[in-house]
Amino acid sequence: MRIKVLTIFPEMLRAALSESIVGRALEKGLFEVELIDIRAYSQNKHKNTDDYPFGGGAGMVMLAQPIVDACAANAEAGQRRIYLSPRGRTLTQGVVEELSRETEIMLLCGHYEGVDERALEMCFPEELSIGDYVLTGGELAALVVIDAVSRLIPGVLGSSQSADDESFTTGLLEYPQYTRPRDFRGREVPEVLVNGNHALINRWRREQALKITRQRRPELLETAPLDEKDRAFLRALEEE
Repeated sequence: MRIKVLTIFPEMLRAALSESIVGRALEKGLFEVELIDIRAYSQNKHKNTDDYPFGGGAGMVMLAQPIVDACAANAEAGQRRIYLSPRGRTLTQGVVEELSRETEIMLLCGHYEGVDERALEMCFPEELSIGDYVLTGGELAALVVIDAVSRLIPGVLGSSQSADDESFTTGLLEYPQYTRPRDFRGREVPEVLVNGNHALINRWRREQALKITRQRRPELLETAPLDEKDRAFLRALEEE
Protein backbone atom coordinates (compact mmCIF):
# COMPACT_ATOMS: atom_id res chain seq x y z
CA MET A 1 0.00 0.00 0.00
CA ARG A 2 1.07 3.56 -0.71
CA ILE A 3 -0.28 6.61 1.12
CA LYS A 4 0.39 10.05 -0.32
CA VAL A 5 -0.14 13.08 1.92
CA LEU A 6 -0.58 16.60 0.57
CA THR A 7 0.50 19.06 3.26
CA ILE A 8 2.17 22.44 3.80
CA PHE A 9 4.03 21.00 6.82
CA PRO A 10 5.72 17.77 5.65
CA GLU A 11 8.34 17.87 8.40
CA MET A 12 5.61 17.73 11.04
CA LEU A 13 4.58 14.36 9.63
CA ARG A 14 8.07 13.10 8.86
CA ALA A 15 9.16 13.22 12.49
CA ALA A 16 6.17 11.23 13.75
CA LEU A 17 6.38 8.64 10.98
CA SER A 18 10.00 7.81 11.80
CA GLU A 19 9.21 6.37 15.23
CA SER A 20 7.82 3.19 16.80
CA ILE A 21 5.87 0.51 14.95
CA VAL A 22 5.00 2.67 11.94
CA GLY A 23 8.62 3.79 11.55
CA ARG A 24 9.89 0.20 11.59
CA ALA A 25 7.22 -0.89 9.11
CA LEU A 26 8.20 1.89 6.71
CA GLU A 27 11.87 0.93 7.01
CA LYS A 28 10.99 -2.67 6.14
CA GLY A 29 8.98 -1.54 3.12
CA LEU A 30 5.72 -3.06 4.37
CA PHE A 31 3.94 0.04 3.10
CA GLU A 32 4.92 3.47 1.80
CA VAL A 33 4.13 7.04 2.81
CA GLU A 34 5.01 9.87 0.44
CA LEU A 35 4.86 13.43 1.80
CA ILE A 36 4.05 16.02 -0.85
CA ASP A 37 4.67 19.70 -0.11
CA ILE A 38 1.77 21.72 -1.52
CA ARG A 39 3.89 24.90 -1.50
CA ALA A 40 6.13 23.45 -4.22
CA TYR A 41 3.19 23.63 -6.62
CA SER A 42 2.19 27.22 -5.90
CA GLN A 43 2.40 29.53 -8.93
CA ASN A 44 2.57 32.56 -6.65
CA LYS A 45 6.05 34.10 -6.59
CA HIS A 46 5.97 34.02 -2.77
CA LYS A 47 4.76 30.40 -2.81
CA ASN A 48 1.60 31.36 -0.93
CA THR A 49 -0.97 28.64 -0.39
CA ASP A 50 -3.79 30.76 1.10
CA ASP A 51 -5.76 33.96 0.59
CA TYR A 52 -8.66 35.91 2.10
CA PRO A 53 -12.13 34.37 1.69
CA PHE A 54 -14.66 35.83 -0.72
CA GLY A 55 -17.60 37.26 1.21
CA GLY A 56 -15.44 38.29 4.12
CA GLY A 57 -14.95 36.58 7.45
CA ALA A 58 -12.11 35.67 9.76
CA GLY A 59 -9.05 33.69 8.73
CA MET A 60 -7.65 32.50 5.42
CA VAL A 61 -8.64 29.84 2.89
CA MET A 62 -6.25 27.47 1.13
CA LEU A 63 -5.92 28.21 -2.59
CA ALA A 64 -7.30 25.77 -5.14
CA GLN A 65 -4.40 26.06 -7.63
CA PRO A 66 -1.55 24.53 -5.59
CA ILE A 67 -3.77 21.71 -4.33
CA VAL A 68 -5.21 20.83 -7.73
CA ASP A 69 -1.77 20.89 -9.38
CA ALA A 70 -0.21 18.85 -6.57
CA CYS A 71 -2.98 16.30 -6.90
CA ALA A 72 -2.66 16.13 -10.70
CA ALA A 73 1.11 15.64 -10.51
CA ASN A 74 0.74 12.76 -8.06
CA ALA A 75 -2.44 11.10 -9.30
CA GLU A 76 -2.53 7.37 -9.98
CA ALA A 77 -5.17 5.11 -11.46
CA GLY A 78 -7.49 3.73 -8.79
CA GLN A 79 -6.21 6.18 -6.19
CA ARG A 80 -8.65 6.98 -3.39
CA ARG A 81 -8.57 10.68 -2.51
CA ILE A 82 -9.68 11.93 0.89
CA TYR A 83 -9.84 15.41 2.42
CA LEU A 84 -9.45 15.31 6.20
CA SER A 85 -12.26 17.52 7.47
CA PRO A 86 -14.60 17.85 10.48
CA ARG A 87 -17.56 17.72 8.11
CA GLY A 88 -16.62 14.31 6.69
CA ARG A 89 -17.94 10.94 7.72
CA THR A 90 -16.50 9.72 10.99
CA LEU A 91 -13.47 7.43 11.00
CA THR A 92 -14.42 4.11 12.58
CA GLN A 93 -12.68 0.74 12.70
CA GLY A 94 -14.94 -0.35 9.87
CA VAL A 95 -13.72 2.55 7.72
CA VAL A 96 -10.12 1.74 8.69
CA GLU A 97 -10.60 -1.86 7.53
CA GLU A 98 -12.10 -0.55 4.29
CA LEU A 99 -9.14 1.77 3.67
CA SER A 100 -6.62 -0.97 4.46
CA ARG A 101 -7.81 -2.85 1.38
CA GLU A 102 -6.91 0.03 -0.96
CA THR A 103 -3.77 0.00 -3.10
CA GLU A 104 -3.17 3.75 -2.87
CA ILE A 105 -4.69 6.59 -0.86
CA MET A 106 -4.11 10.33 -1.16
CA LEU A 107 -4.84 12.43 1.93
CA LEU A 108 -5.24 16.20 1.87
CA CYS A 109 -4.38 18.14 5.03
CA GLY A 110 -6.31 21.39 5.26
CA HIS A 111 -5.38 24.48 7.27
CA TYR A 112 -6.73 27.85 8.34
CA GLU A 113 -10.48 28.19 7.64
CA GLY A 114 -10.47 25.37 5.14
CA VAL A 115 -9.91 24.67 1.45
CA ASP A 116 -11.34 26.37 -1.63
CA GLU A 117 -14.36 24.21 -2.46
CA ARG A 118 -13.36 24.00 -6.11
CA ALA A 119 -10.23 22.04 -5.20
CA LEU A 120 -12.39 19.49 -3.41
CA GLU A 121 -14.87 19.29 -6.29
CA MET A 122 -12.06 18.69 -8.77
CA CYS A 123 -9.83 16.34 -6.77
CA PHE A 124 -11.15 15.14 -3.41
CA PRO A 125 -14.66 13.67 -3.57
CA GLU A 126 -14.43 12.07 -0.13
CA GLU A 127 -14.14 13.74 3.28
CA LEU A 128 -13.18 12.01 6.51
CA SER A 129 -13.33 13.21 10.13
CA ILE A 130 -11.49 11.70 13.10
CA GLY A 131 -14.01 13.16 15.55
CA ASP A 132 -16.34 15.98 16.47
CA TYR A 133 -13.75 18.62 17.20
CA VAL A 134 -11.57 21.02 15.22
CA LEU A 135 -7.77 20.88 14.87
CA THR A 136 -5.40 23.58 13.63
CA GLY A 137 -4.67 21.44 10.59
CA GLY A 138 -5.13 18.04 9.02
CA GLU A 139 -1.66 16.67 9.75
CA LEU A 140 -2.61 15.08 13.07
CA ALA A 141 -5.70 13.58 11.45
CA ALA A 142 -3.53 12.17 8.66
CA LEU A 143 -1.26 10.55 11.24
CA VAL A 144 -4.28 8.97 12.93
CA VAL A 145 -5.46 7.50 9.62
CA ILE A 146 -1.98 6.24 8.71
CA ASP A 147 -1.44 4.67 12.12
CA ALA A 148 -4.84 2.97 12.22
CA VAL A 149 -4.62 1.65 8.65
CA SER A 150 -1.00 0.49 8.92
CA ARG A 151 -1.83 -1.81 11.84
CA LEU A 152 -3.96 -3.92 9.51
CA ILE A 153 -1.21 -4.38 6.92
CA PRO A 154 0.30 -7.88 7.21
CA GLY A 155 3.60 -7.88 9.07
CA VAL A 156 3.28 -4.45 10.68
CA LEU A 157 2.27 -5.79 14.09
CA GLY A 158 4.39 -8.35 15.89
CA SER A 159 1.48 -10.77 16.23
CA SER A 160 -0.99 -11.51 13.45
CA GLN A 161 -3.70 -11.76 16.11
CA SER A 162 -3.05 -8.35 17.67
CA ALA A 163 -5.40 -6.51 15.33
CA ASP A 164 -8.14 -9.16 15.51
CA ASP A 165 -9.10 -8.99 19.18
CA GLU A 166 -9.27 -5.34 20.16
CA SER A 167 -11.77 -2.62 20.91
CA PHE A 168 -14.24 -2.09 18.01
CA THR A 169 -12.74 -4.90 15.90
CA THR A 170 -14.91 -7.43 17.74
CA GLY A 171 -17.79 -4.98 18.09
CA LEU A 172 -17.03 -4.63 21.82
CA LEU A 173 -14.56 -2.69 23.95
CA GLU A 174 -11.44 -4.64 24.87
CA TYR A 175 -11.12 -6.72 28.04
CA PRO A 176 -8.54 -5.81 30.76
CA GLN A 177 -4.91 -6.79 30.21
CA TYR A 178 -2.25 -7.74 32.80
CA THR A 179 1.48 -8.53 32.85
CA ARG A 180 4.17 -9.26 35.45
CA PRO A 181 4.37 -9.12 38.41
CA ARG A 182 1.40 -11.23 39.45
CA ASP A 183 1.00 -9.16 42.63
CA PHE A 184 1.54 -5.40 42.25
CA ARG A 185 1.25 -3.49 45.53
CA GLY A 186 -1.50 -5.72 46.81
CA ARG A 187 -3.42 -5.94 43.54
CA GLU A 188 -3.33 -9.44 42.04
CA VAL A 189 -3.92 -10.64 38.51
CA PRO A 190 -7.29 -12.47 38.25
CA GLU A 191 -6.77 -16.16 39.03
CA VAL A 192 -8.41 -17.32 35.81
CA LEU A 193 -5.56 -15.80 33.75
CA VAL A 194 -2.86 -17.87 35.42
CA ASN A 195 -4.51 -21.29 35.67
CA GLY A 196 -3.67 -22.34 32.08
CA ASN A 197 -7.25 -23.18 31.07
CA HIS A 198 -7.56 -21.33 27.77
CA ALA A 199 -11.26 -22.03 27.38
CA LEU A 200 -11.96 -20.38 30.73
CA ILE A 201 -9.58 -17.53 29.88
CA ASN A 202 -11.34 -16.86 26.58
CA ARG A 203 -14.75 -16.89 28.28
CA TRP A 204 -13.53 -14.57 31.05
CA ARG A 205 -12.15 -12.14 28.49
CA ARG A 206 -15.38 -12.21 26.52
CA GLU A 207 -17.47 -11.54 29.63
CA GLN A 208 -15.19 -8.71 30.72
CA ALA A 209 -15.50 -7.14 27.27
CA LEU A 210 -19.28 -7.42 27.50
CA LYS A 211 -19.29 -5.92 31.00
CA ILE A 212 -17.05 -2.97 30.10
CA THR A 213 -18.99 -2.28 26.91
CA ARG A 214 -22.27 -2.33 28.82
CA GLN A 215 -20.87 0.15 31.35
CA ARG A 216 -19.14 2.56 28.99
CA ARG A 217 -20.57 2.21 25.48
CA PRO A 218 -23.89 0.33 25.78
CA GLU A 219 -24.97 1.43 22.30
CA LEU A 220 -22.31 -0.88 20.82
CA LEU A 221 -24.22 -3.90 22.14
CA GLU A 222 -27.03 -3.12 19.71
CA THR A 223 -24.87 -4.08 16.72
CA ALA A 224 -22.21 -6.35 18.25
CA PRO A 225 -22.36 -10.04 17.19
CA LEU A 226 -23.65 -11.79 20.34
CA ASP A 227 -24.33 -15.47 20.94
CA GLU A 228 -26.69 -17.00 23.51
CA LYS A 229 -23.98 -17.20 26.18
CA ASP A 230 -23.31 -13.48 25.70
CA ARG A 231 -26.99 -12.64 26.04
CA ALA A 232 -27.34 -14.82 29.13
CA PHE A 233 -24.37 -13.06 30.72
CA LEU A 234 -25.86 -9.63 29.96
CA ARG A 235 -29.22 -10.70 31.39
CA ALA A 236 -27.45 -11.79 34.57
CA LEU A 237 -25.80 -8.38 34.81
CA GLU A 238 -29.18 -6.72 34.44
CA GLU A 239 -30.62 -8.83 37.24
CA GLU A 240 -27.75 -7.86 39.52
